[in-house]
Amino acid sequence: MPRGDGTGPYGQGPGTGRGMGMGSGAGRGRMGGSRPGAGPSGNCVCPSCGAKVPHQAGVPCYNLSCPKCGAKMVRE
Repeated sequence: MPRGDGTGPYGQGPGTGRGMGMGSGAGRGRMGGSRPGAGPSGNCVCPSCGAKVPHQAGVPCYNLSCPKCGAKMVRE
């Protein structure tokens, strides 16, 4: 900011850097939604029979077997 007016060396205007004008997905974390790495909360659900178990932080749902039918679980 050579002139002290917040415009920077190329006259781009204030507030044009990173973090301004956050569009879709603002405030939803890095990835958001029900994807791998979606956070510690939520459930693991069986795609075959629909059984649900609480998700455990650090344990991917696809590593768990359904307690009812034995199929691999997926993240809800």
